[in-house]
Amino acid sequence: MALWIPVTIAAALVQTLRFMLQKQLKSAGLSTGGAAFSRFVFGAPLAIAVSAAALITTSADMPDLTAEFWMYALFGGLCQIVATHLTVALLSMRNFAVGVAFTKTETVQVALFSIVLLGERIAFLGWIAILVGLIGVGLLSTRAAGGAIISRTTVFGLLAGGLFGLSVISFRGATLALGDAPAAVRAFITLACVTSAQTVAMGLWMRLFEAGELTRVFATWRRTVLVGITGTLGSLFWFFAFALQNAAYVRALGQIEMVFTLLISFFVFRERLTGREVAGMAFICTSILLLVLTL
Repeated sequence: MALWIPVTIAAALVQTLRFMLQKQLKSAGLSTGGAAFSRFVFGAPLAIAVSAAALITTSADMPDLTAEFWMYALFGGLCQIVATHLTVALLSMRNFAVGVAFTKTETVQVALFSIVLLGERIAFLGWIAILVGLIGVGLLSTRAAGGAIISRTTVFGLLAGGLFGLSVISFRGATLALGDAPAAVRAFITLACVTSAQTVAMGLWMRLFEAGELTRVFATWRRTVLVGITGTLGSLFWFFAFALQNAAYVRALGQIEMVFTLLISFFVFRERLTGREVAGMAFICTSILLLVLTL
């Protein structure tokens, strides 16, 4: 078995566990910002340690952190912060499986960004994929909003997916800006820099606008530290998989995350899904698979 296959499956599983842990943090008395902050503050030291280990084991020189690198890294980090914040809020509005399914519109939105921002063309199969994805979103949103297509759940989910997509594009640009260093070194250093910057930015924000929340995050460290660890491990696995194989294949296989999500939704949160919700998630997963196959 090619190494990228178990690495991608591990990435999808760890990311699903992180979403589950973040949903549980809301019940621990943390605000949406506090639950999102835990994703970064406890993950930054791990990311730094792994990047240092990558430099040592590969005997590679530390690449230059140019202005171009920081532009991509900081913009991507900001997009990820807002997307993570929206996802945590979304999971508290809607049940676990449906909440994560909304973020799966990321791939469809990336295709639209490519047309508008990069002038790239989408193949016919790609347009079919977009249509199938929109049908899936419609099935989910009508249930979430009590019959209304446009709801806060829909908007939060679509925004989270779009911002996650922009963050992926930005992080890819940051790794390319590091030159010809080994792929693992470029990926892990980018992750360490981004996570550290996110920790500082969110820490300052909560210190100024969410009095006492930092104290609550660290007071519940036994639970919040798991979010940081799973978040960072998931990112490390994703970057490693992209270094080993074409991103289109990794994205396609990564949709196994929805299977993990449904299992956790059923066995951990004891949530029940309607036929409409299951159909909506099936449409979205089909849309993503069709889209990545056109890349």
